[in-house]
Parts: sequence; C-alpha cells; structure tokens
Amino acid sequence: MSKPMTLNVRVTGALSDFIALNVGEDGLYENVSEYVRDLIRRDKERIEREAFETLKAELQRAFSAPDSAFVEVDRDELLARIRSQRT
Repeated sequence: MSKPMTLNVRVTGALSDFIALNVGEDGLYENVSEYVRDLIRRDKERIEREAFETLKAELQRAFSAPDSAFVEVDRDELLARIRSQRT
C-alpha cells in the first residue's frame, strides 16, 4: 500500500461556492477532504468502467466473427508472431 499523500488545492469563485454547498451541515460531506476523496474514487471507477466497456466491446467483436475468420495456429507460431510484433 502506498503512503498517504497530502495535497493543497486553491479553489476560488464559483468552484469554492459549489464546494461550500456540498460540505458542512447542509451538504453531503462533513469536510472538503471527504468530498475530494469521493470525487477521486468516482473518477477512478469511471475510468475502470470505461476500460471494461472497451474490453467488452473488443471481446464481443472477436467472438461475433464468423468461423471462417479464425485461423488455427500452434503455440510456437503464436509466440513467434508476438515476438515479431515487439520488434
């Protein structure tokens, strides 16, 4: 597990007002740190969800190809193809 990180962020104007609406007695969060952590978690989840959707779409495309599109290869041939693509 990585060590804790301290961040200092200056927010003014409309952004500051928006944060104030979401923090404190009238807001959903007790403090700004809790709010920022939740925003980061949600962004992380969004990025992971997008990556999963991309993978899912690629797999659906691969498995929907007609049987004639598949070419049988043995392990050694597959490894040789992979090695040639790296160079």
